[in-house]
Amino acid sequence: MKNIYSIIALTLLLVSCGGEKKNSVENVLESENLETVRKKRGELVNQQQALNEQIKLLDEKIQTLDTVKHIPLITTFKAKTEVFHHVLELQGNVTTKNLLVITPEYNGILTNVYVKEGQKVSRGQVLAKIDDGGLSQQLAQLEIQSELARTTFERQKRLWEQNIGSEIQYLQAKSTYESQQKAVSQLQQQIAKTTVRAPFSGSIDDVITEQGSVVAAGQTPLMRIVNLDDMYIETEVPERYVSDVVQGKDVKVELPVLGKTLDTKIRQAGDVINPANRTFKVEIGVPNNDKSIKPNLTARLQINDYTNENALLIPQSVISENAEGEQYIYVVMNKNAEGIGTATRVIVETGKTQGDVIEVLNGIDSGAEIIMEGARSVKDGQSVEVINYETEANDN
Repeated sequence: MKNIYSIIALTLLLVSCGGEKKNSVENVLESENLETVRKKRGELVNQQQALNEQIKLLDEKIQTLDTVKHIPLITTFKAKTEVFHHVLELQGNVTTKNLLVITPEYNGILTNVYVKEGQKVSRGQVLAKIDDGGLSQQLAQLEIQSELARTTFERQKRLWEQNIGSEIQYLQAKSTYESQQKAVSQLQQQIAKTTVRAPFSGSIDDVITEQGSVVAAGQTPLMRIVNLDDMYIETEVPERYVSDVVQGKDVKVELPVLGKTLDTKIRQAGDVINPANRTFKVEIGVPNNDKSIKPNLTARLQINDYTNENALLIPQSVISENAEGEQYIYVVMNKNAEGIGTATRVIVETGKTQGDVIEVLNGIDSGAEIIMEGARSVKDGQSVEVINYETEANDN
């Protein structure tokens, strides 16, 4: 009897399995019968609803039994006021107003060059001489004639004072003498142009034209003279900084080639905006006591265009933006002794940026605890746990 029950149970199991296989989704699809397919779909939907109800009950039970809360772990820093120096980064070239290529004022042969390259010279020192083409001889003759005219005038003057002779004779002698004086003076000025003198003190950087060459007035470059004492950097600043970049502003100058960094100031700011590129020029004085700074060196400039003595600075990485274009950050509120608090979204108004930090103008006060790591993943009103408290934004 026992064996008979076993055989019957096995038979029912086989029939059941056969029925389930026959009623599988694959077989239903192969049947090509619309009613059968719809019936199978209805069965699956009912099973899905039943499973969802069961899962919901299980979730509620788990939430009741689980005493360990899964709270996001974050790090924070505390905002505080500090001095904020914003700088405008530009590039400029070193130059000097005392850099000049000397050209002659007289046409002729360069008869003498009295200086060498690298030689120090003083203002007014004779550098070279040009052949005057016979002007010296003409001057000597004019001086003799002038001396004769002077003697004649003086004698005529004495006679006139004694009421001897006519007034016209006196006036003619005076006119002749003055005319001779002017002729001598003009020729002396011409001859002076044949002597090339240093326009300022400095050093001869290059002797361009050799002795014996024919030179033309205002055209032939003779030599280059430079003075490295009064160096400056010239750069162009966008017009939007015209009210911030003014005379006296602090500037940090970096000369990459020399490996030097200098602190100086703007000595002159232009008053005219260039209409072609909407910029204005500024000059930045450069101390050059060791004469290591040369003209045309490239310099990197950091011009202090804005200073806030009580600025709140935060890393730019913690700021997000919503669909309305508003910037916001998350701060921790109501933190307990275990470091658990609430993440609260705060809309902020920002100012200038410098490197990785940005100035906050409105929205938070000094002492606000701002979420650093984890700021992108938390939600407004969510419980969070602070695991690493930082006091300064710049330390992050």
